[in-house]
Amino acid sequence: MKVIYPICCGIDVHKTFLVATLITSVGITPNYSKKRFSTFNNSILLLKQWLIENNCRDVCMESTGKYWIPVYNLLEDTIRVTVANPKWVRAIKGNKDDAKDSKWIGDLFRLGLVPNSFIPPKSIRILREYTRYIYKLTSCKSSEKNRFQNALTVCNVSLDAVVSDMFGKSATSITDYLITTSEYNPETCVSLLQKSLKTKSQLVLESIEGYQITHEQKIRMLSIRSHLNFIEGEISYLKSQIEAMVAPYGNIIGLLCTIPGVERSSAITIISEIGTDMSQFASSKRLCCWAGLTPGNNESAGKKKSVKITRAGVYLKPALVQVAHAAVKSKESSYYKNKYERISKRRGKKRAIIAIARMILTSIYHMMVTGEVFNPADLFKIEMPPDIKDRQKEKAIKQAIRLLISEGLIPPPQMT
Repeated sequence: MKVIYPICCGIDVHKTFLVATLITSVGITPNYSKKRFSTFNNSILLLKQWLIENNCRDVCMESTGKYWIPVYNLLEDTIRVTVANPKWVRAIKGNKDDAKDSKWIGDLFRLGLVPNSFIPPKSIRILREYTRYIYKLTSCKSSEKNRFQNALTVCNVSLDAVVSDMFGKSATSITDYLITTSEYNPETCVSLLQKSLKTKSQLVLESIEGYQITHEQKIRMLSIRSHLNFIEGEISYLKSQIEAMVAPYGNIIGLLCTIPGVERSSAITIISEIGTDMSQFASSKRLCCWAGLTPGNNESAGKKKSVKITRAGVYLKPALVQVAHAAVKSKESSYYKNKYERISKRRGKKRAIIAIARMILTSIYHMMVTGEVFNPADLFKIEMPPDIKDRQKEKAIKQAIRLLISEGLIPPPQMT
């Protein structure tokens, strides 16, 4: 094999230390030099100085948890750092230790066998930390809502069978009244109902009548409610901080919002995951593969074992699927809706949604490259006037009839 990096370094990173193997190639013969450093900043800076003194500007390390990030932060300004997916540099079991792992990583990297993982600029990485934290808080918020609802259910409160939103104004007022009052008054409950729910006052009272909430259960529900309010406040605060961070990306956010189904929050999440520089990806297909939206390839002896989508894109994929659901329901544009209906008839609804999400990500890639607003090449076929569609349908029928006559499948029309 051809040596791609004559001078390079493989690093095996752990929580408290790292092992670096410097490889210097003389022709095709490698020379190895190993050193061990701690993961403290001063020791990482010594590693950086050691690499520069040996004229090594190319480094490869495995992405082990979050331990690689401090090393990357201090090396990225002067050293070209390749962060490798563990599956590309995994050593053989039974013949591995820290020194051998760093040597193995360096040997694979020296021959160009380790693809680089996408690492966005620091500003995008910080934005990504905020958006992912909001994602976690939103999941926690949903858990607290479910916990509060379960607490009401075990206390014989069936209000969720009457109201559409248990955390709407009317339902919230009633549940707060039930867990804070010592004496239940049906008239007070009716006075708390708003708008259309007033017409269901009798059903609301029937769903509450005979409830059994003890003092200890009230304390638990008040604690859940307090935690839920705290999470909502934190999410609002983080979103206000994000608005200041995304000010430089206002044009790109506006560009992405021209896609059906993409709102401002979704656009910010997408930018935080893929950045704004599409030169990191060779093509839109490579980007879709990185996001986990393309079928896997597992074929042996001419047999395909699995074509499921990969597990990549843990945060980006759910955001794009959510955008796809909004796009197929959009009333402003029926572009993705028509495509979804055609695909779902053949492949099912779940595969169709994944296909729409992949189309949206492909559009995002080309829009970021060209700077053009959403305007797909086949848009005219979907948004053309009905009379044009009728004329095209009539033309297609005539062509089909001529083809059947030429093949002798139907007799030619008789002249009258």
